[in-house]
Amino acid sequence: MANHGSVVFAMVTLLCIFINFKSSYAEWCVANPNAKVSDLQESIDSTCGHRYVDCSAIQPNGPCYEPNTVVAHASYVFNLEWQQHKKEGVICDFGLAFRVEVDPSHGNCKFPSDP
Repeated sequence: MANHGSVVFAMVTLLCIFINFKSSYAEWCVANPNAKVSDLQESIDSTCGHRYVDCSAIQPNGPCYEPNTVVAHASYVFNLEWQQHKKEGVICDFGLAFRVEVDPSHGNCKFPSDP
């Protein structure tokens, strides 16, 4: 039978492995492509209009302007706001957006993540 010290050591080791695994796990918040375009646009306008995040990347000539679609722009805005404020309780999983494990970055448009 294992002694108490061995059991504690094994539990701490497993906990450290789990924490290291979770700390390297990245997620992004993207727009739901099935959401109403008007709702997505309203959310973009609200978030960018109140300067919650810097939306210059989705403006013409910005690195995330193309593809010039509401879903693509909303994905960038939702992710940026979520990454900056998720520790404060901002959520991603709502009707207009959801979390993904695949990096949505493309070309020169880099979506930030917090692994």
